[in-house]
Amino acid sequence: MNLVKNLFMVIGLVLTAGILYAYVAFDLGTRIDQVKKLDPKAKAVYSTMMDVLLTTGDIAKATVRKVKIDDDVSNEDVVEALNSIATERSMKAVGDLPLSDEVEARTGKKQRYTRVLSYCSPSIAMEMVSYSMAYGAYLPCRLVIMEDDKGDRWIYTLDLDMMIHGGYELPTDMLAYGNKVKKTIYDMMDLAAKGEF
Repeated sequence: MNLVKNLFMVIGLVLTAGILYAYVAFDLGTRIDQVKKLDPKAKAVYSTMMDVLLTTGDIAKATVRKVKIDDDVSNEDVVEALNSIATERSMKAVGDLPLSDEVEARTGKKQRYTRVLSYCSPSIAMEMVSYSMAYGAYLPCRLVIMEDDKGDRWIYTLDLDMMIHGGYELPTDMLAYGNKVKKTIYDMMDLAAKGEF
């Protein structure tokens, strides 16, 4: 009986020492305080991201949003809808790369349909990069129309919730700008996938 007691006491001491070591070595007190300062929605954003990452092992899948395009909507209808909605919502079309056509022309080999479209609201973009130059890496907003190996087509973009809620809570004006861009881009995807504009 004493042997079991002593064993549990040793295990308890080792665990306590390990916890104390981790607390000091990894500065957990500071880290806990920093986590408390994050946007209230950050936990949900990172939980969703980690779930996808751990399920798929693919960080790209964990950081994007995708919408399936209806079978009866042509690729050109999707592009037309995206451009029309962007114009209506004061987003400027700033790039169009017909990627699969480009590769086909260079290689002579048929490619799955892939087209990269870029959009930007210049005034909001300037506000965001004035707040943090790192937001420049998110510019311009990209929407990619892609065909998968089954012939289904999708519209992909970055998960904008990470930009908006992934760090400390944004000031009110920056939050409004971020949410406006997110709503516009996500509406563009949802509507264009149905051929609506």
